[in-house]
Amino acid sequence: MIFPILFAVAAGVLVGISRQVNGRLSVSTSPMVSSFYNHIVGFITVSVVAVIIGGLIPPTVSEVPLYGYLAGPVGVIFVAAGSWVIPKIGAVNTAVLIIGGQMFMSAVMDVVEGVEGQPLLRLAGLALILVGMIIAQSRKKPQVTA
Repeated sequence: MIFPILFAVAAGVLVGISRQVNGRLSVSTSPMVSSFYNHIVGFITVSVVAVIIGGLIPPTVSEVPLYGYLAGPVGVIFVAAGSWVIPKIGAVNTAVLIIGGQMFMSAVMDVVEGVEGQPLLRLAGLALILVGMIIAQSRKKPQVTA
């Protein structure tokens, strides 16, 4: 059980690094250019890994449901939006809002899909996430004096 947890934490660290790199690239270029390089390099990387490991094209591509193809366009929008937002509100605020949005949508999807759980605990968790997001956004920025 510890390996999946460590793997998830490592993935979170990589998301943070990716967001910061894309945000900095978007400042010197544009969010769309940043997103383009993110996805072209990602495509090349996953293609090389898939060729080495195998399984690049599953034998049942025709059986993939149409909603399975939404992840690509949604991912492009996510990366471009993050690249645009980070220079404007900072990496921590961006991460808090993105994680809050992910947690909220994940809870909604669990309810819609009928995943077992206690509704009161879910609502309490979502309330804590929303309060945390509000607190993170409402803190005053330090005044810089010259």
